[in-house]
Amino acid sequence: MNHIMPDPVVDLIESHYPDRIQAAATQMRKARWMFLLPESVEARERSISTMHAAAKVLATYPQATEVVR
Repeated sequence: MNHIMPDPVVDLIESHYPDRIQAAATQMRKARWMFLLPESVEARERSISTMHAAAKVLATYPQATEVVR
């Protein structure tokens, strides 16, 4: 079950993550947005690729890293 948190709370939680995890979480969030509102088929494919790469990095961190805004 997902709970939506205010942006300042999410920012505080994510500020405690290592830099590479913060970057991957940001990439995932941006790519997800581009996937939902693609400009073209190529843009959608790039967002899928970016989400996959970010997910691989996030999987290396032992705690849950996706926080729903």
